Parts: sequence; structure tokens; C-alpha cells
Amino acid sequence: MSIRLEHVSYAYEDNSSKKNYALKDINLEIKKEEFIAVIGHTGSGKSTLIQHLNGLIKPTSGTIYFDDEDIYSEGYPLRELRGKVGICFQYPEHQLFETTILDDVCFGPMNFGKTKEEATEIAVKCLKDVGLSEKLYQKSPFELSGGQKRRVAIAGILAMEPEYFILDEPTAGLDPGERIRFRNIITEAAKDRMILVATHIVSDVEYIANHIIMLQNGRLACEGTSEELRDKIKGQVFCICVDENKADLIRRNYLISNMKREKDKVILRGISDHIPKGAEIVEPQLEEVFLSFFRKESGIDEDFLL
Repeated sequence: MSIRLEHVSYAYEDNSSKKNYALKDINLEIKKEEFIAVIGHTGSGKSTLIQHLNGLIKPTSGTIYFDDEDIYSEGYPLRELRGKVGICFQYPEHQLFETTILDDVCFGPMNFGKTKEEATEIAVKCLKDVGLSEKLYQKSPFELSGGQKRRVAIAGILAMEPEYFILDEPTAGLDPGERIRFRNIITEAAKDRMILVATHIVSDVEYIANHIIMLQNGRLACEGTSEELRDKIKGQVFCICVDENKADLIRRNYLISNMKREKDKVILRGISDHIPKGAEIVEPQLEEVFLSFFRKESGIDEDFLL
């Protein structure tokens, strides 16, 4: 079982002769047993991509298959597809509309044929799973904090019991404690279904996703496991401890992923095909792979060598 995209492109409508592509020639297969992360800068096409996966957006060109069936073939049941492929959007208030939290989470299962009693039982379980107290169930979802609203939105999708669960920027704007809570919720949800997380916060998915997709300007830049991607820049990540003047020179001419001051010295981690003298080669992190693939957007002068 899988969702498969073949040569999928999507262009926003405009009045010019030149099309503005948000996605360009995407070929991708998403298998049910996977935990997938889609990472990329803001505007890279992440949100546009995930809205294609259950037919919310129709591609300008290309084909999308769910279990080998074209989802835009005549008579295809898109409503059923949206019950199997649930999407939790970045802004939870776009999904919350009922007068109470419990009613909001009950809406999905009732919409797909559950009785009120069955839906309530499912909703209570899902609200407990995302860590919301029972004393909140009769409150309006719009009285909650941002993190609580997001938990209600996630519970609402989980209550539909989807086979594929897709989350768009689930930890954006949350404090560190809440981000950790969400990572745990998402990992727990992955036991019974495929999870796809679209995010620009690379550290949130480095150790929980088993397949990572990088988007750049609407195109698939690379994909693989975290280990496979880190191997792509093995031998190109360095650490060096220098004085302030030398640190300024390195910062101007190398792609720096981290910097720490220690007394009168500066410790820098950087990425380059040309390791500066006196630097030690270290193991890459996934965030450094991300920076490396998009180094052209960083204005780094790769011709400069120390």
C-alpha cells in the first residue's frame, strides 16, 4: 500500500505567460509502514506537496496514485481517501470550529458514519492520547493556548483513524517543552499508521523519521535515511578553535553551522569541501546536510581557501 506521485507539478495561477511553479516534476512513493519527514525552507513547496496527497489540491500535471489507483480517475471516491489520509495543518484554528473540544474531535468520526456514542468514546481516547485533561473537554477550542489547540487538531485527525497521518509544521512556534511533547505524541501515533511530517525544524525529525525528503524551490533535492544523507557530506564538516580575528575570517568564507565562545577563543563548526588548516573533521549532523544542500542560497564564496 502506498501513495505514489509521478511527474507531479503544480503552478499557481497568474496573469503572466510564465508559470509560477510551487512543485516541479516530483516523483515520490510514500509507503504505509514509513515515518517520513519532508524538510525545506519556507516556500520550498512542503505545504503544497502534502495537500496533493489526499486530493485537496489537483496537480497542474502528473498523476497521483493511492494503492495504484489514480485518485483523479472518473468516479474515484475522494471523500473516502480523505478519511484514510488525514492532514493536520500548521494553523490549528483553521481546523477547529465546534463549540466544545469534545464536539470538535467527535465531528470527524461522526462524519464517517460513527454514532454519537462511538464517536465520543474514540474522541475521549484521542484527547487522552494527546495529553489534554478531561476538565477541558467542554471548553471552546478557541479558549486554549496555541499548543493546546494543536493537540485538539491532532486528536481530531487521529479520531478519524486514518491510515496515513500528515502534519504540517507541527512544532512551529512552540516552546522547547511543548516541542518535545509533540515529538513524543507523533512517535506514539506512528505505531499504527504512516506518519509524514513537513517541517523546517530539522532537529525535530532527525532521530524519529526513518526516511527524509528534502525539497528545494519545489523540486526534490534528495531523499534517504538520516544516515544516508549524513554520509553525503562525510569528511566535509569541521570543528576549529581560533581567536576572534581568525573566527571572523572563517565566518565570512565558510558555511558555519554552529559557533560557541569560550573565554578568548571561538569554537566553530563548518561545512566545506576545503577544510581550513588546523581544523578537525567531525561527524555530520542532519541540519548540516540541510545547510550544505542549500549553501548556494547562503552567499558563501566557495573559491576562498584559508
